[in-house]
Amino acid sequence: MRISASPRRPAKKAAATVAAAVALAIALSGCASDDSEPGAQDARTPAASATGAAGQAQDDRCGGRSTDPGAAVTRSADIDIDAPVEQVWDVHTDVVKWKEWQDAVLTIERLDSGAFSSTSRFRWTTPVPASEFAPADTLTITSGVKHVESGRCVIWEGPAKGKAITIDKGTHLWIFTKTDKGTHVHTQDSWDAPLLDSLQGADRDAVADMLGGGLEVWLQALKAEVEAPAN
Repeated sequence: MRISASPRRPAKKAAATVAAAVALAIALSGCASDDSEPGAQDARTPAASATGAAGQAQDDRCGGRSTDPGAAVTRSADIDIDAPVEQVWDVHTDVVKWKEWQDAVLTIERLDSGAFSSTSRFRWTTPVPASEFAPADTLTITSGVKHVESGRCVIWEGPAKGKAITIDKGTHLWIFTKTDKGTHVHTQDSWDAPLLDSLQGADRDAVADMLGGGLEVWLQALKAEVEAPAN
């Protein structure tokens, strides 16, 4: 990630604040609402608080690929959805419809045609809220699928670019597992951005928590969309 600093905006403090905002955006969080679906907390297993290798299980892989446990920031989250894995998979991988159920997706387009596959690419935009240290921005993210196993897992990665913020590479892994009651979804992110390496202690934890919160909101939106009566 690259963020310009000024004499009135210390680089480290700006990095922490803007990175936290980007964490929400890059994880497609939008604004978490207090009007959460009743029982949603009961349906969600606790997210792993991962800022390093300890937060990533060795079997969390898709085609031998996974997020980077040594990245500056990593995070994971899980949820149980009361629907068949095939239904959850279809909603999740129909990326052009994300903006219908994810408030943080402004625009999205497939850059290839045909079935969702290991060569699929898509470009989407998401807002970054204004902060004390940076104006509101819009990130353009180009995601390339690295591996997909239909109904089981997908992993994609790519850069995110805005007017003042650039994330060199984000990697996002999704794993879908059939259960007696429906589907268990596990997801994890890693961020490779040199400036994040300078964050320590509370600043680092804050960015990881924001990223984890974004993943949880994404999963809650996926659950709501899949379990809606129309589906």
